Parts: sequence; C-alpha cells; structure tokens
Amino acid sequence: MDDQAFRKAMGRFATGVTVITTSIDGVTHGMTASAFMSVSLNPKLVLVSIGDKARMLGKIKESGKFAVNILTEDQKDMSMYFAGQIKEERDIDFEWIEDMPVLRSSVATIICDVYQAHEAGDHTLFIGEVKYLRSMDAEPLLFYSGKYRKFDKAEA
Repeated sequence: MDDQAFRKAMGRFATGVTVITTSIDGVTHGMTASAFMSVSLNPKLVLVSIGDKARMLGKIKESGKFAVNILTEDQKDMSMYFAGQIKEERDIDFEWIEDMPVLRSSVATIICDVYQAHEAGDHTLFIGEVKYLRSMDAEPLLFYSGKYRKFDKAEA
C-alpha cells in the first residue's frame, strides 16, 4: 500500500484537535496534533505521538513535560497557527499553570510529566503522567478527512 492510501484511510477516523505545548528556559514551544489519547486511569496517563522530523520532539525530550490543549470550535486559528498554516508571527497570550504555557479557553488542559517514551516507526510516543487538568463545557474542534469540522448540534 502506498503512503497516500494509508493517510486517506487514517483520515477517516474523526478526532479532536490539540495543541501540544512545552517550555524550555521560559520559551514556549507548540505544535498542533490530533494523535492524542487516554491510556490509563490508574495511574492517569495520556499519549501523544510526535513525528521524528518535528521540532517539538527534541523540546519534549529536553523539558520532560508537556501540556495538551484540547481546542474548542472557536480555536481553529490556534490549530492552524501551530500547524504552520498561518505564517505571520502572533503574540499568543498563554496562561501559565504549573510552569507550563497553556492556551486559554480550551475544552480541556492537561499537564503531564513524561512517564515513558517509545520510538515507533517514524514517531515517538510520549506517555505522560497527568499532573494537572481542567475542563469546561464547550464544543470541540474536530478534524475528519483532512478538514476541520464542527458538531452538528442535534435537538435533545
């Protein structure tokens, strides 16, 4: 099978959209990622998958921690910015919690220490032990078949 067929099939799985952030010496680093999942309740663990060519790979290895910002449907521009789709520089007003930069008004904010790292193909899987979390009621930003999506709100 070719790479394009694989990517197309994997794109058929609807996901939320996250921005992964970390900090080194007070400098914030971030990237958009949809490869995120919960792993364990006891201990509380989550997983992010970072490509070997992503600058964020070395940043998480160096800092030993990361934050997962699950985006709301109103934060599409944050996803595009941290994915490199918006080129102009922006001054992002990060909130600092537990010495980590997080995006304000995200559906959920999850701050983790790296628990384990596993190389898998052309990615590294970082399992993070959750040290802080908060969530709020808001509609999430979705990604499906290469496009951003929103919930179609059904009548209750």
